[in-house]
Amino acid sequence: MIYETHNEDETKKIGYELGARAKAGDVYCLKGDLGTGKTVFTKGFALGLGIESHITSPTFTIVNEYKEGRYPLYHFDVYRIGDCDEMYDIGFDEYIDSDGVCLIEWAELIKDIIPKNAIWISIEKDIMNRDINYRKIEVK
Repeated sequence: MIYETHNEDETKKIGYELGARAKAGDVYCLKGDLGTGKTVFTKGFALGLGIESHITSPTFTIVNEYKEGRYPLYHFDVYRIGDCDEMYDIGFDEYIDSDGVCLIEWAELIKDIIPKNAIWISIEKDIMNRDINYRKIEVK
């Protein structure tokens, strides 16, 4: 499925729709360059799960946990991870095997330990041919 958005609200809405359909145990993997809107998407996704907390990127903490929604949300940012072993050190396998939903920014950096049934979401800009706020969001 491919979506096109033209502002943050539209990107957040796509996140919301996917979050509203998420089920316990789902793993969502976000790919996209810096500034493409991964965290904006995640804010909408959290709202779709019924989470009203302020969502921030866990760049330095690696994972933020939000437990007040339909399912817990485990929001990872693995940009600073050196290798997959570091993920196991923080209990990644326990998060993946939980009744929560995992959403992983920069998931391509740890693709070797991502479950086969994960849902991959790519967010891209096209500044050269489109508006600066344009995003192409592809869900596989």
